[in-house]
Amino acid sequence: MKRIIPLIFSLFLFSSFKTVVSIDEMVNAMKTGNVPAMSIYFDNTVEITLPDKGNSYSKSQAEMVLKDFFNNNPVKGFTVIHKGQNAGYQYCIGTLLTKNGNFRTTIQMKQKKDVQVLQEIRFESM
Repeated sequence: MKRIIPLIFSLFLFSSFKTVVSIDEMVNAMKTGNVPAMSIYFDNTVEITLPDKGNSYSKSQAEMVLKDFFNNNPVKGFTVIHKGQNAGYQYCIGTLLTKNGNFRTTIQMKQKKDVQVLQEIRFESM
């Protein structure tokens, strides 16, 4: 009985924590241009801004838009400039290094239920 009470308390304590996907997983996928790894965290709609266009896309459309962007701009790396969080949002500002130039990149994720989902990604020519 002495072992059961701490076990029950531990299970209750750990079950109260929510699983949070860190923006670091998005950053790691960005370092290699791994769109399938990014798409796992897409919200129902994703705002994507590219140097020549921007729009709100469904999950499948967003995946195609990012694949096209990375095919045209092969990734060499990603450097984080700043990361933060505020009121259920996580964000990251960094520099995407590609063979065709560098892009100032902003990633914004929002807490939805038990996970962070990608709501917006912005690429600006430098």
